[in-house]
Amino acid sequence: MAKFDIAIIGGGILGTTISYWISSQYDLKICLIEKESDVAMHASSRNTGVIHSPFYLNPKTQKHLAKASLISYEMWQNLALERNIPWNKTGVLELALNEEQHKSLEEFMKWGIQNGLSEDDLTLLDSKEVSKKEPNVKGHSALFCPKEVSSDFGAFTREIKKYSEKNGTQFLLGHKVHSIKNDGNEVTIFLENDIKFSSNFIINCAGGNSLDVAQLCDLAKEYSDLHFRGEYWIADKKYSDLVKTTIYTVAEFKGYPFLDPHWIKKANGQSEVGPNAVPIPSPETYSGYLGDITTSISKLKEIVTGNALKLLSDPEFLSLISKEWLSSISKTAMIKRVQKFIPKIKPDYFSERGTAGIRSPVITPKGKFLPDVLELQNSYSYHIINYNSPGATGAPAYSAFVVQKLQESGYLDYPKKIKKSIWNFDKVIDQA
Repeated sequence: MAKFDIAIIGGGILGTTISYWISSQYDLKICLIEKESDVAMHASSRNTGVIHSPFYLNPKTQKHLAKASLISYEMWQNLALERNIPWNKTGVLELALNEEQHKSLEEFMKWGIQNGLSEDDLTLLDSKEVSKKEPNVKGHSALFCPKEVSSDFGAFTREIKKYSEKNGTQFLLGHKVHSIKNDGNEVTIFLENDIKFSSNFIINCAGGNSLDVAQLCDLAKEYSDLHFRGEYWIADKKYSDLVKTTIYTVAEFKGYPFLDPHWIKKANGQSEVGPNAVPIPSPETYSGYLGDITTSISKLKEIVTGNALKLLSDPEFLSLISKEWLSSISKTAMIKRVQKFIPKIKPDYFSERGTAGIRSPVITPKGKFLPDVLELQNSYSYHIINYNSPGATGAPAYSAFVVQKLQESGYLDYPKKIKKSIWNFDKVIDQA
């Protein structure tokens, strides 16, 4: 039976970047297990590609994500220039539609400064200034950040995989973890098709499946999760420059991990509107509503008996979901929501659906959405759960923070052997 020092589960942007950092610091036998045929097949490629500035992140509850996003900006920029990956500096307008939402913009302005952005990075605009900048956008006010960039996180992940492989990481693609057994001496990982191997330590970065993997290691039993698909519509080419800046709006429902539809300027030149947040049974249900019947029944049972049931007694949540579902069934309903801030657009400006992505927020025992990343560990494993947006933006720095924690906890108690690096690990940690 093959044996590894470190086994990483999940080949998204986070798992791949962690594999890179560890392999660049140590001569270890490392494997990364990914159930798909390549890395970044799910959330890491199925996203807007926006590299966010952390003005909207609460520095009290999301400070680590905010810091990681801020540090990672330059790291992504350097890699994009080196590897010829798109870097389209679109800027963003965070739009308020009324006075109440304007109060959120004022709060975001303070948060942005606390999170490390400079005053030059953030400008509050009134309605006339918004219209002057974008004649087809209407709103009460907006927070403008010129730093926002559209790029390609899937391309970034595939490039990082190449560097990690050069350092010796083995990528075990097309293999799904079935079970994990710890007998006190070693950890055995069982894959489908009767494949198994052992590892001294496991790092779980399985995205929408990360809670399931943690529970295989007897952790996070008190938590549950739900899966929501975000859908988009692509503007026909002749309408793609109707608005030249990426537009977000202040979320109508605070306390939920969803966004109202926005206008996205993509790195490939396209413009999209979306997303909604449609409940689905699995983190891979990219079309339809039920997925395979076994998964659907299993998820329904979990909802009826778990934390999610408490959400179903929340009238605000039910109101939100009904609106989101309607905008999935009806393109007109989706566009009507966008017309609140871009009145000129019409449903017939959009004839093709964009790439759907899935978010899997974790639900606490009290029936509330967990607002931040959850990191758990035991003697043989470390788990990163609820790593949602802007997770891709902050992945280079956040993954370095994780590796530092593993070093300080003694999980990486091996002689260091620093290899040629695309990024400077010590420099990242010094900025934390």
